[in-house]
Amino acid sequence: MSPEDPPWRTPPARPARKPRLSQEAIVRTGLEVLLAEGLDAVSMRRVAQALETGPASLYAHVATKDELVELMLDRVLEDVPLPVPDPDRWQQQVKELLGGQVEAMRAHPGIARVAWQIMIPVGPNALRHGEALLSLLRAGGLSPKQAAYAADALTLYTKAFAYEASAWSGVDPAEIAARGRRMGEYLGSLSPDAFANTLAVGHLFSAETAGERFEFGLTVLLGGLAGLTGA
Repeated sequence: MSPEDPPWRTPPARPARKPRLSQEAIVRTGLEVLLAEGLDAVSMRRVAQALETGPASLYAHVATKDELVELMLDRVLEDVPLPVPDPDRWQQQVKELLGGQVEAMRAHPGIARVAWQIMIPVGPNALRHGEALLSLLRAGGLSPKQAAYAADALTLYTKAFAYEASAWSGVDPAEIAARGRRMGEYLGSLSPDAFANTLAVGHLFSAETAGERFEFGLTVLLGGLAGLTGA
């Protein structure tokens, strides 16, 4: 407001100061875009747009889109509790840890694809999760080599399960229901004599049984590992 303006005139508002750009803000915004628009919408340009800045300003904090989505995955893992190893409960603790990872990825549809594509996650939270899993397996009596191979198998199983579940994210529920009806009609047309077992278990493969099926797979894997130690 200049000295010549009358005192009753409303002074012009000062432009709001933009929040300081940081890697944390970029990752948080990337997750917001993910939740609102899906993984395919996440790009340096789209995140920059949401932050009201240019893409070039992001590169001082995040080098590439690949780095961005890996950082997003690592941030998602941060919310999963890490257990203190208890030799008497190590199998249940493994189930809780890996189940927490699946739930975190399902809460961020598409992020499981990132987990599947990264060969070796090395973010701080991913490393802590890896160390926690190895610690639980060692507490269960596995040797370092057994624990390493077991952690690899368990992690692959967990990522694959979360990835499969994410394939349905964003699909219209009406389309899912229609596919279910078509599949049911097709199975119903099969010969009961030729496909007796398939028809008997078909109803067990649904979204409602996903959690039960995941835990069953872990029970099988952990039971085999326990057999290596006599536990």
